[in-house]
Amino acid sequence: MMFWYDHDVSGWGWFAMSAGMILFWALIITVVVLLVRALSSPREHTHTPAAPTPEDILRERLARGEIDEEEYRRSLTALHAGPLTKT
Repeated sequence: MMFWYDHDVSGWGWFAMSAGMILFWALIITVVVLLVRALSSPREHTHTPAAPTPEDILRERLARGEIDEEEYRRSLTALHAGPLTKT
């Protein structure tokens, strides 16, 4: 019984203990909310779209009216023929 009244917590001690408990629970709740959000959010695919092929570009130019059908067919034939070789 010697130290029964010796370790009294003052007003600032109660304030610090209360503020610490509030911060502790706020931290726990924040972590739980962030975990739930991270685990339940839909996964986004961040892949880049493929570059258009030369045939796609020719098709688009024909559709926009930049080239006529004859030019389209000549260019398409040249693309499928492969690279030209010099002799």
